[in-house]
Amino acid sequence: MELSYEECIELLRGDTLGRIAVYDDPYPLVFPVNYRLVEQDTVGRSPGETWIAIRTRPGNVIDRAPMFVSFQLDGVDRVHRGGWSVLVAGTLHAVDSEAAEFRELFDPNPWLDDDRERWLVIQAARVTGRRLAAAPIEWAFSVAGYL
Repeated sequence: MELSYEECIELLRGDTLGRIAVYDDPYPLVFPVNYRLVEQDTVGRSPGETWIAIRTRPGNVIDRAPMFVSFQLDGVDRVHRGGWSVLVAGTLHAVDSEAAEFRELFDPNPWLDDDRERWLVIQAARVTGRRLAAAPIEWAFSVAGYL
């Protein structure tokens, strides 16, 4: 089942750990990152006004990535065999961490704060999501269970 834009944003608000996918010739690579969803105006938002802020080490693969990237966040319910997935496709931009009010709005508070002094944001071009549900379980006494 497809998720609405609003549902996707709500799921992005509720977490701080996702994955960024970048292209590093010749392979696409995926890395876990701490993030912060940055929202401008909550009324009439569009994907272009949605930003995902991350911090990384200067010069690493994420910092050197081409402009076009993807970001993914998932939730899994193993007991009920279901879950959801949100995918953000957009452009990666370096930002000046010294800008006024920047740290309050954009700091994703990385779990590892060693030398992650490169501040980046993904400007969303497309935000999509899906809810995943398991197929119904056939009961042992059901005729369909024996066919």
